[in-house]
Amino acid sequence: MDSLKAIARTFWIGGMWVIGLLVAPVLFAALDKVTAGMVAGRLFSAIAWVGLVCGVFLMVEHIWQQGARGVKEAPFWLLVAMLACTVINHFAVTPIIAQLKLQMNQAAEGLFGGGFATWHAISSLIYLVQSLLALVYLLKTER
Repeated sequence: MDSLKAIARTFWIGGMWVIGLLVAPVLFAALDKVTAGMVAGRLFSAIAWVGLVCGVFLMVEHIWQQGARGVKEAPFWLLVAMLACTVINHFAVTPIIAQLKLQMNQAAEGLFGGGFATWHAISSLIYLVQSLLALVYLLKTER
């Protein structure tokens, strides 16, 4: 079970970090914004689904190993928070961004106007929080 846990953590957290910190910036540096945004969006969507599967697995595995007291421990709640970030970003914020892309001419309201830039900033902040929670999770669970 420890091997599956290591694979799930690496696939989810490593994937999040590689896509967010390395791949997306390279895409936007190398491609036009529309193409880079489309590819990055698909990658973020894919890692969200990886996160949902791996996160649930890691939560179940934690409770399996620790028993009922596992729900009182920090690693469990860090996973819950990371999954909440994934759910909010993937199922709430991303659909808003997709809709705004369709109406891009109306979405240029600036950072605090409720347009594309605002929702993109919100999504980025959620992703940053999730990435930092992942770091804390890894530090708490390392032996």
